[in-house]
Amino acid sequence: MLDAFFKARPRLRAALFGLAVCAPCFAVGVGQAFAQSPNAVASSAYTSDRLSVQVVGTGPDVILIPGFASSREVWRAEADRLKATHRVHLVQLAGFAGEPWTHGDGPFVAPMIEELARYIRDTGLEKPAVIGHSMGGLSGILLAQAHPDLVGKVMSVDSLPFFSALFGPQITVEAARPFAEQAAQSMLNPDADAFRAGQTQGAVGLARDPATRTAMVEWSMASDRQALASAIRDVMTTDARPGLAGMTTPVWAIYASDANGGAAASMADAMWTREYAGLPNVHVERVDDSRHFIMADQPERFAAVADRFLAE
Repeated sequence: MLDAFFKARPRLRAALFGLAVCAPCFAVGVGQAFAQSPNAVASSAYTSDRLSVQVVGTGPDVILIPGFASSREVWRAEADRLKATHRVHLVQLAGFAGEPWTHGDGPFVAPMIEELARYIRDTGLEKPAVIGHSMGGLSGILLAQAHPDLVGKVMSVDSLPFFSALFGPQITVEAARPFAEQAAQSMLNPDADAFRAGQTQGAVGLARDPATRTAMVEWSMASDRQALASAIRDVMTTDARPGLAGMTTPVWAIYASDANGGAAASMADAMWTREYAGLPNVHVERVDDSRHFIMADQPERFAAVADRFLAE
């Protein structure tokens, strides 16, 4: 967990903590959250040891990327809603929530971005919309920067282009490396009981719903610890801001505020405005009364934002 690093900024910690824990579900109970949609099918034209994809629905393509340690089930309710009008591609990243990890302590983010690009090419998608939460939002931005010809538009959900900017506007990638290594070790070192306790404590700041918090912990416990360590190390030392100015892909940056235990609106406004300032024509929008997992805490408002984003 990164909790020790964020104590100096407790209000923003809750909004950005999701890179160090798993993602929530939308179901009433935890058991429902792990149930796979009976209509989901694996993409038969694509196989990878970095990610897998399930496809539901018909229509314009939209790719949904979960965050750190998350199951694709974090997007199931939104996918079930969208599948009447869109072909939805639900990504599961290797090493997270029980998906096998075979890459040891090797890099996580850059190879995963290239596999997402290969998925789009191999399956013949034409400029799909990409919606990513937390680490998934950063992934969407990096994908559009590396392969602008493949991505139609990106929605980044409660995610910054440089996670370690949380430590202050002066932080650099080099300055963040010691913190990233500490965060990686915090994934590897605790025994199972201590790890569960840390995940349980951290989940409180991430979602308001108790069932959601429980599901988050279970996904985290099912993740490969080395994958978690590699991913958090990469995320904390990946700065997408230098590439923002040259981006032509439309980007929406959606972020949360919660006056009762989450990020204060004024602080969240300042952070997102500052960190996305280099991106031309970015659409920045705050969702109040929500913690990090906007789609779980405010599903109706999130659905309305997603519909506007997809309609543009």
